[in-house]
Amino acid sequence: MIGSATERAWQAGERLPPRMGANVVGGGAQFGVWAPDAASIDVEIGAMSIALERDDDGVWSGIVPGVGAGERYRFRIDGASSYPDPYSRSQPEGPHGPSEIVDPQEHAWSDGGWRGLRIEGLVIYECHVGVHTPDGTFDALAGDLDALSALGVNAIELLPVAEFPGERNWGYDGVNLFAPSRNYGGPAGLKRLVDAAHKRGIGVILDVVYNHFGPDGNYLLQFSKDYLTDRHHSPWGDAINFDGARSAWVRRYIIDNARHWLTEYHIDGLRLDAAFTIYDELPRHILQDLTAEARGCVDRDVVLIAETHENDIRYVLPVEAGGLGFDAVWADDFHHVAHAAASHEHSGYYVDYAGTTEELARTINRGWLFEGQHSEHFGRPRGTLSDGVLAPALVYCVQNHDQVGNRAFGRRFAHLAGGAADRAWSALLLLLPYTPLIFAGEEFVASSRFHYFTDHNEDLGRAITEGRQLEVAKLAEVAHHIDIPNPQDRQTFLDSKLDLSERTHGVGEQAYQMYRALLTLRRDDPVLRRQDRGQMHAIAASDQLLLVRMWDGREERLIVCNFGLAIDATPSASGVPDELLKLDWRVLLSTEARRFGGTDDRARFDRELIAMPPQTVALLGATRCTRRGRLWAAVRAAIERLPGQRR
Repeated sequence: MIGSATERAWQAGERLPPRMGANVVGGGAQFGVWAPDAASIDVEIGAMSIALERDDDGVWSGIVPGVGAGERYRFRIDGASSYPDPYSRSQPEGPHGPSEIVDPQEHAWSDGGWRGLRIEGLVIYECHVGVHTPDGTFDALAGDLDALSALGVNAIELLPVAEFPGERNWGYDGVNLFAPSRNYGGPAGLKRLVDAAHKRGIGVILDVVYNHFGPDGNYLLQFSKDYLTDRHHSPWGDAINFDGARSAWVRRYIIDNARHWLTEYHIDGLRLDAAFTIYDELPRHILQDLTAEARGCVDRDVVLIAETHENDIRYVLPVEAGGLGFDAVWADDFHHVAHAAASHEHSGYYVDYAGTTEELARTINRGWLFEGQHSEHFGRPRGTLSDGVLAPALVYCVQNHDQVGNRAFGRRFAHLAGGAADRAWSALLLLLPYTPLIFAGEEFVASSRFHYFTDHNEDLGRAITEGRQLEVAKLAEVAHHIDIPNPQDRQTFLDSKLDLSERTHGVGEQAYQMYRALLTLRRDDPVLRRQDRGQMHAIAASDQLLLVRMWDGREERLIVCNFGLAIDATPSASGVPDELLKLDWRVLLSTEARRFGGTDDRARFDRELIAMPPQTVALLGATRCTRRGRLWAAVRAAIERLPGQRR
C-alpha cells in the first residue's frame, strides 16, 4: 500500500525535491534518510549528534548549520548502531566507514556544448577502470582517451563504479550506489573523466546494478526491511522490492540513482545489468518509470541499454506503446553462434548453438536467433519476433567481460580461436549494421587474461572462491579437480591488467590498425553507415562460406567470410548466387592483409573463381550500373574489340 502523500505523488510520476542524503545548503547541510520503522534517527558528525525529525512518510530530515563538503557523518538508528548514508555520495574509508558530504557544484564543467549520445552510429568500448591502466583510476583512464578516439570509439562503457568492499572488484557487488569508488578516485575523479571524454567527442555509459545489492557493506536493511521482498527470488536471493509494501520508496531509491548519474556526473547513458531479474508486477513496471525519468531529467540525448538474454522486443518499444523504453538490448545470440563456430564448445548455454553458417546467417538477418523456439538450456521457448527492431537497437560483440571473465581461466576470444579467426570474427562484428561493443584490449589482441576477482572479507571470500570452483566445474573447459585462479588472490587482479604498450608494436599494433581501418569504413562508407537491416541479406553459401550483402542505391557492399580452409573454387561449387556475380567487385579490405598481421591478402570473387585465404573476412565494393551506364559499357567494350584498338 502507498500510504503517504509523498508516496502517492511519487507513484503518480511527480518529481520530488532532492532531500535524501546530505545536501549542501546555505550555511550548512540538509540531511534526509528513509527509515519508516525507526523510533529515532540522529546524524553524527564528529563529536556532534543531532536529532532529525520524522515526516509522515517515514523520512527523517533536518538542517545542520556550520557543516559542509568534506565533513564525514553517519546515521544512528534508535540510539544504538550507526551506519553510512544509503544516499551517500562518497565513502572515503569504504562501505563500512562514514559517509562524506560532497558539494555537486564544486566541479567546473567545460562540456556546455555537449549534446549527449544517440544509439545510431555508436561504437561502444567496454572497460574496467581498475585494470585498464597500471594506476587503475579515473584519471589514468582519461589519459588513454586520445588513443580510443583515434581508434574510432565514440562511447566508453564503464563496468560499475559504485563503492564496493576491499580494493578490487568487478563492480557488481556495489553497496553504495551513489558513491563512485574511492579506489578509482571518488566523485571528483569520475567528473574529470567524463569532462575529458566529452572534450574528445566520446560519451560515457555506466553499468548500473538494479537487480540486487552487494553482500558485504550493504546496510540498507538496517534502515528498512522493505528494500527486499521474499515475494520474488533472484539469483542472489530475495529480490529488490519494486511492487510490495512501501515499494514506492524503493522505486524512488533506484530512479534517484539513475537521475544522479545523469545529472550530477553528466553520464550519457546507462546499461542495466541483468534486467530480466528485475521483478515487478505493478501495472507500470519500474523499468518504464526509470527510462521515462532518465530521458526527462536532462536536456540532452541519453542512451539506455538493457542486458537480457530474453530476445524480447518489448524492451525496445516505447513506453507509450507498452514497451520498456530502452534504446537497445544486448543480443547474445550473435556472440554465442560465433563462439560455438570458432571454439566448437557446446557446454552450458552453448548447448543451444551449432555454430553453422546457416545459424549465423539467420541470426544476422533476424537480429537474434531465438524467436520463440524451444531452448534446451532454458528448458522453455525463448524470444519474440524481431520484426520492426532497428539494427542499432541490438548490441553485438564477440567478447565482453562476462564471456571472458566467467571462463575458468579468463581467456579472451583470440586466446581461444587464434589470430586469423579472431581477425575474421572481429571484422564481421564491425562491418555489420548492429551496434558493436568492443571489450577493452581486444583491439590489440591483449596478451593478458581477464579473470573474476574480488577482495571480500575472509569468510565471504572463501565462500566466493568455493562457489566459483563449483560453477566452472560444470563447463567442459575444466575438470572438477583442477584449481582455477583464486578470485581473492591479488595476483589474479594484477594478471588481468592491460599492457597498453602492446598497442604500439608487433601483433598488437597490427590488430589496432585493422580495427581503426574497419571503424573508419564503418563511419565513412555510405552503405555501412546506414545501419539498415532492411537493405542487408546474409547467405550461408556453404558450410564455411558466409556472404552478407548490403546496398544503398547503386552502391553495393559484400562481406565475404571464409571460416574454414582456403577456398579456390568456381562460384557454383562455392554456392555463390548468380545475382552476385553480375557485379564487378573490388576488394576494400581483407583481414589477411600483411599490415594487419595476415599472410595473404589476395582475394578473388568473380564469375570464374572464388579464392579466399583460410579464416578470412574481406569487404568488397561494387557500383551497380544504371541502364544508360550498362549501354555505354557495352559500347566501350565493342569499340575495344575493333581491329587496331589497344587493349
